[in-house]
Amino acid sequence: MALIVGLAYLIGSIPFALLLARRWRVADLRLVGSGNLGAANVMRASGVTAGVLVALLDMTKGAASVWLAERFTTGTVAPAAAGVAAIVLPALAIFVAVAGLTKYISLGSVLASLALPPLAYVTGSPAPAVAAASVAAMLIIFRHRANLTRLRDRTERRMGARA
Repeated sequence: MALIVGLAYLIGSIPFALLLARRWRVADLRLVGSGNLGAANVMRASGVTAGVLVALLDMTKGAASVWLAERFTTGTVAPAAAGVAAIVLPALAIFVAVAGLTKYISLGSVLASLALPPLAYVTGSPAPAVAAASVAAMLIIFRHRANLTRLRDRTERRMGARA
């Protein structure tokens, strides 16, 4: 079990956002936009193609980790992880819709995160998956606290706006 968790950690640690932002000639993603190493900030810094690619690669990291857990372990941990993975695509749809309509990447990220626990619940995910989705939502919202302040103050940059 420890080996699988270690491998899943290593897979999850691949910084696709940082790597692709560099590929798109952004020197250090941590110094751009929100400073987060995520798809939303890559989209802001490097464009829609790079942002979507990071989102897909990040989902692939999650799917690969779940596959490893399901293949080589037993118990409730793997189904909980699979339940969380099953709600990522509806959350991604919420992100795309909100970001597309408002042009605020951060607002799309926050609202998609808030949708994770209810999506897990209504899709019949097991209780550990709903709990994991809740923790993930809290962590994502915590990481976007500066963006939320800028949204409140109406100083958050919109997608496509120049710095």
